[in-house]
Amino acid sequence: MSWAPGHQFEPQSYPVRRSDLIRYAGASGDFNPIHWSDRVATSVGLPSVIAHGMYTLALAGRALTTWAEDPARVVSFGARFTKPVPVPDDDLGITVEVAGVVKSVERGQAMIELTVTNAGQKVLGVSRAVVRC
Repeated sequence: MSWAPGHQFEPQSYPVRRSDLIRYAGASGDFNPIHWSDRVATSVGLPSVIAHGMYTLALAGRALTTWAEDPARVVSFGARFTKPVPVPDDDLGITVEVAGVVKSVERGQAMIELTVTNAGQKVLGVSRAVVRC
């Protein structure tokens, strides 16, 4: 694996369906109805049911640990939630795409910038991680 600045990791794609949101709600305890009820989601101005922000972040973390090849190498990881991820009520759902590039390497640690998108729109901002090389 190359940890040189400018190295681009293989993009990762993750499907997200409403059934995934239900499972995540059960695992996380976050039963906010904007994640399962179109009626509630649209009543508060959302386009439809949206994915949990932490679920979207977890998908980015999954890509990161895939690239790092060992979750123990991840020193820090964070992002800002910038755009909701609407999930249609169908069997296809949507796809969250995660790309990553090494921005710098210092003292055996690589700073990785992640780009997390859905339908070409960035859904996480300031998404960065530090990984031991």
